[in-house]
Amino acid sequence: MFQGATSLSLDAKGRMAIPARHRDALMQAGAGGLVLTAHPHRCLLLYPTPAWEPIRAKILAAPSLEAQSAKLRRLLVGFAVDMEMDSSGRVLVTPELRRYAGLEKEVWLIGQGSHFELWSDAGWTQQQEEIFALGDKLLPPGLENLAL
Repeated sequence: MFQGATSLSLDAKGRMAIPARHRDALMQAGAGGLVLTAHPHRCLLLYPTPAWEPIRAKILAAPSLEAQSAKLRRLLVGFAVDMEMDSSGRVLVTPELRRYAGLEKEVWLIGQGSHFELWSDAGWTQQQEEIFALGDKLLPPGLENLAL
C-alpha cells in the first residue's frame, strides 16, 4: 500500500530517488520491475510491473478502431517504459515523459495505494487548489457518506 506525498528533486540526468520507505515495498511488489507511463491529467504513473500488467491487458483488449480506446492506448501504453531501480534506489524519468508532465527539478511523488502519481511542482499545487475550490462538493457520488 503506497501512500503519502513526498517532495523530491530530479537530478541533472532526470533521475529520481525513490524514498527509502517505499523502495523495499516497490521491489517486492514489482519483483524488481517497474513501469512508468503518462496519465491523462498530465502527471505520470509509477506501477510495480505486476500491478500494471492487468491494466495494460484491459487497455489492449479494447477495440483498437474505436476512437476513445485508441487514444487511451496511445497515451497509456504508448508512453509506458519498463524500468528498474538502480543500486542507489533511483529511476530514470525519460525526457519524453518529463516533457509530457512538465517535470523540472522539483517533483511530487504521491502514493495511490497500488501505485504512485508523479507530479510537477506546479501541477501538484494546481491539484490542491482544485481540491480546495470544491469545498463541500468534494465527495463524488458513492462517497457521500464518507466519515473522516
